[in-house]
Amino acid sequence: MSNGSGVGGVDWRQQGADPLRIAVLMLPSFSNLGLAAILEPLAIANWLAQRSLFEWTLLSLDGQPVQASNGVSSMAQAAIQTEQGFDVCFVIASFDVHKHSQNHLLKSWLRKQALFGAVLAGVETGTELLAAAGVLDGYEAAVHWDNLQGFQESYPRVQAKPQLYTLQRQRLTCAGATTTLDMMLGWLGQSIDSDLAREIGMHLLVGRVREPAQNQLDGDQSNTRLYSGKMRRAVMLMEQALEEPLDCEAIASRVGLSQRQLERQFKHYTGLSPLKYYIALRLAKAHSLLQQTKLSVAQVAASSGFGSLEHFSRAYRARFGCPPSEDRSQTWTAPVMRQPLGREPRQTTVKD
Repeated sequence: MSNGSGVGGVDWRQQGADPLRIAVLMLPSFSNLGLAAILEPLAIANWLAQRSLFEWTLLSLDGQPVQASNGVSSMAQAAIQTEQGFDVCFVIASFDVHKHSQNHLLKSWLRKQALFGAVLAGVETGTELLAAAGVLDGYEAAVHWDNLQGFQESYPRVQAKPQLYTLQRQRLTCAGATTTLDMMLGWLGQSIDSDLAREIGMHLLVGRVREPAQNQLDGDQSNTRLYSGKMRRAVMLMEQALEEPLDCEAIASRVGLSQRQLERQFKHYTGLSPLKYYIALRLAKAHSLLQQTKLSVAQVAASSGFGSLEHFSRAYRARFGCPPSEDRSQTWTAPVMRQPLGREPRQTTVKD
């Protein structure tokens, strides 16, 4: 059990102690699920303590209501202002975050909060806004798997990880969705009181808080779990060689199959030929880089293993219904790369 000293040395057990001041900054198209996962643990903590351990302020960039990705609007209590001071600041975002990554007022606000010792927390792509402000340099950050490649390209000073969440030196990050609740309970247990956090989890029917370093797509969540050993190795080889693609004969040889056997494996497990599956992987990378970075179309094509810009544009248009030059923002209405690539295998046996 912790000593209850909390953030900034505040002892929450001391009657009359000031509540921790929490800011929750909502960016347009944020996740309502993430907002609930932040506020519910805090509200339950106040209820259990029978007094205000936490008080929170909902912020927006301009003080106006903010529409979430599901269309529901939330009222903001204030706009961000440079003279504000908080103990903990949550930045919650999801779609189209690049539109705000160059917002000078936002970056200045985050740097000032950091300067005065606030805990800064990024939820889903809110982490990217912390990175854009430079307050995550040298830190580890949990980044959603769908944004990982673009984040790594854009913020090389941040150690982006495909894990659930991080709790590190006054910085919290999570991949979003259900990991927000894990991060909140982990932070409350680490910084406020472990018994209180455990009791909050009981009321939320959380059996066990997942460990921060757990991979986002482990076990049953990975599409490759359905594949045989040699098939999995073939896919891994493809994933490791997207910029300089291997030919199918070389892949087959490396995993101990003939080219014909490799083709049968891919047809059985994915419904695609090895070549079409490989192109789909490369287009998935291109899709992420186009929407999540400022790389030129030519740079994206080269990073995705397309030696010809014309070939790349043709393949991209065939897959997404638009040329790559028109797919530069990760918005709710932008083209989507469906996951996983492939299908459930037919109920027949294919030998390695």
